[in-house]
Amino acid sequence: MYDQIAQNKRRSALLIGGFVLLVVAVGAAINLLVGGGPVITLVALLIAGASAAISYWTSDAIALRVSRARPASEQQYPRYHNLVEGLCIAGGVPKPRLYVIDDPSPNAFATGRNPKHAAIAVTTGLLEKMNRVELEGVLAHELSHIKNYDILVGTLAVTLVGTVALIADLGVRLLWFGMGRSRNNRGDARSSGPLAILSILGFALLILSPIIGRVLQATISRRRETLADVSAVELTRYPPGLISALEKLRDDYTVVGSTSHATAHLWIEQPQAVEERDGRLARLNRLFDTHPPLEERIALLREL
Repeated sequence: MYDQIAQNKRRSALLIGGFVLLVVAVGAAINLLVGGGPVITLVALLIAGASAAISYWTSDAIALRVSRARPASEQQYPRYHNLVEGLCIAGGVPKPRLYVIDDPSPNAFATGRNPKHAAIAVTTGLLEKMNRVELEGVLAHELSHIKNYDILVGTLAVTLVGTVALIADLGVRLLWFGMGRSRNNRGDARSSGPLAILSILGFALLILSPIIGRVLQATISRRRETLADVSAVELTRYPPGLISALEKLRDDYTVVGSTSHATAHLWIEQPQAVEERDGRLARLNRLFDTHPPLEERIALLREL
């Protein structure tokens, strides 16, 4: 398990590098199609670097704000605080900031850049529907994400995915308004040879880059969720608690109202509709599902 944690840290660096390279590639594609010399590529590189830096310091606040989380007072939620404090002592990690989201769907996520600057947010539905051992299992899962440093790459992805989509959208708009057709009147040269092929590939990259960003986002959390389940059981020493919690999550078909595609990978369970009866976007959500099936996670825990 510890080898897997070390591998996850290395993959995290590679995934962040992949996001930055994708932003630069999109900038190069815009430069090829619209013109402007190396300036646009340089601007894209600067945007990528600035986005990564800003994400490192503020993406946890962004994720909490997008999810409409509010601070959980110890007076109003004593059980919540007591369970987290006990788990922090057992796991040897600092107590994170605790938040609550007013939503009937049971779910939770952790965010932050490191264990000293972390936060956990749970929905009111989770607090109401889980008994003590089940809630302890869910909170241990989220603390495991913090302890295993999963939260850094997951939180960075919230803003980096948005950056990729924003730059790609800008490039498509520039082409839509005709700027790509005015590049030094070199249409004849563009229509043949390697430049024509590069132009086609560049346009395809602009269209597909948001999807590529979502695929990168999906690769972030699938294996980490399973590892966090195992780490949570090691923390609580009681597999039935988390198993029962995951079974309740599996049987509950409500979706989180205050979520988005950018933050979906942070939650303990896919927060958006994946069943056809829950909405028209269920099939698309399944295509980019950031979580392994709950049945697989439950089966693995039963083998421990």
